[in-house]
Amino acid sequence: MRPLCREGDRACLPGGSGLILLGLFVGILSCAPIAPQTTNYPDSTLTKSWDVGELAKSLAQRNHQLRSLRTLATVSYWGEDGRAGFREVILVHRPDRLRLETLSPLGAILIVTVDGAEIMGFHPREGLFYRGRSSKENLFRYTQIPLELGELTSLLMGLPPLEAQGRWERGDNSIYLELAGGVRDRIVFHPSLGVPAKWERLSVAGEIELSALFSNFFLTPDGPFPLKISLEAHTRQKRLEIHYQEPELNVTLPLSLFVQEKPANAREIPLESLGG
Repeated sequence: MRPLCREGDRACLPGGSGLILLGLFVGILSCAPIAPQTTNYPDSTLTKSWDVGELAKSLAQRNHQLRSLRTLATVSYWGEDGRAGFREVILVHRPDRLRLETLSPLGAILIVTVDGAEIMGFHPREGLFYRGRSSKENLFRYTQIPLELGELTSLLMGLPPLEAQGRWERGDNSIYLELAGGVRDRIVFHPSLGVPAKWERLSVAGEIELSALFSNFFLTPDGPFPLKISLEAHTRQKRLEIHYQEPELNVTLPLSLFVQEKPANAREIPLESLGG
């Protein structure tokens, strides 16, 4: 999950472990997103008491409404290995497609495409092309975030990264869902909007392993959407903040955007060969 590296930093060379920590969020220079007309939502105090059925229905509606995203973003990272900030454009086609490019002042330094079959990462400066199967393990190699692809695409669209279905339990303006092995997901809802504002994944011991905050909501034709997503991996002491700029929701994104052909002059390396 480590973001962009400094020039000359040996730990960032794609032939070593730097690839694993190179970055999560990437963009496409050619996509200049046009924002819908929006109105900011003010944060406010609790205006009504939501029951479990209402909260579960709100979550199901948002899962149905939010299908794709194209947006420019700025990303800030904090961790034991330092801090950094950079600009991105993020393309998402739920449930299982991402196109990500990391940008520098001189152009793209990493292009990542993910679909249900493969993950491909092209490093233009080094002429290296990494290819591997689409799996949680390979996503983790690039992002250091232990989420499945469907969970990650949901998170980037301001949704709790939930793929499981089950019986919801009532909390304090929140709902719980028990997953396999005793792991639990908790969703806290915005007190006046009734949309998810916080997600937590708790271990069997009740400790928070991962969490995400959704904030700075604005109005779109598809409902309130957060301009800011803060993700924290508590056990790894890493934090990432994503600030969206002029996001486009539910746009048509050709599926060809989410795959790459290896350039003729690039050297292909199996992503699994990195280990980890």
